[in-house]
Amino acid sequence: MSTLPVIAAVDGSDDSLRALDWALEAARGRGAPLRVVHVWQYAAAWTPPGVLVAGPPDPDEVLDQVRTYVEGQAGRPVVEYLGLQGAPGAVLPELGSSAQLLVLGSRGRGGFTSLLLGSNGMAAARDSDCPVVVVPRPGREVHDAPPAEPGPRVVVGLHVDSPDEITLSFAFAEAARRGARLQVVAAYPWPPQAWASPGELVPPVIDQDDIENETRTLTESLLAPHRERHPDVRTEPYVAPGDAAGHLVAASKDAELVVVGRHRRRLLSPARLIGSVTQAVLLHAASPVAVVPPTALEE
Repeated sequence: MSTLPVIAAVDGSDDSLRALDWALEAARGRGAPLRVVHVWQYAAAWTPPGVLVAGPPDPDEVLDQVRTYVEGQAGRPVVEYLGLQGAPGAVLPELGSSAQLLVLGSRGRGGFTSLLLGSNGMAAARDSDCPVVVVPRPGREVHDAPPAEPGPRVVVGLHVDSPDEITLSFAFAEAARRGARLQVVAAYPWPPQAWASPGELVPPVIDQDDIENETRTLTESLLAPHRERHPDVRTEPYVAPGDAAGHLVAASKDAELVVVGRHRRRLLSPARLIGSVTQAVLLHAASPVAVVPPTALEE
């Protein structure tokens, strides 16, 4: 069976070239070919959403620029260049069905310069069938980062009440490829709130130490099977009260990658969604962010 490619979406912007560099390393680490894709978005006005139309105007200056850049690098993987026409927000997610990873920059040439994440990145993270990595612009500042020893580190979010095994599997595999330790962020809500009647707040009767110990115990049990499959990956559970998104963004400082799940479809909400934690991490993390869909398969 052929190995699915890593796809890098480019548009000639500095953001997309940073994503291309990340994708090149990912393809090398996975022993996978790299497919570099440029979508001519000016054709969106007459191209139905989701339709892939090959053969943009020739020559494709963006792909020519990227080809020169890539072919000057040593040890590059097998690279394919593909030009498509259509709306990037519709075309890029479609490519995920034939890739093991889709990589793009946090923003492209279009849109407003004040946006932290472009619409194409959000659409790809929400709709792609494969994991999507969004590479941010350098210089994002995060605060209250927990102490971390030097060395490569991958971060993953864990919700102990509804664990996402696919996201954990992806994070362990990525840490193993990189020779990195895996920091597992498990946040629990505190203080809990209970209302006896409108306007009356009941003080918590649960001890915080009990909640933290229970969260830590559940975290260890959920990590156990993954540790058995990846004995060389050192894990660092980080259990803390408060907002999960805030802890993940703080942990992104100097991390190689933050891994989050996308969102599970619910019975009354069958559309694909990005959860609030995942969206906040995409907007504010200082490191690249991998968004793993609930149906992702490890290549």
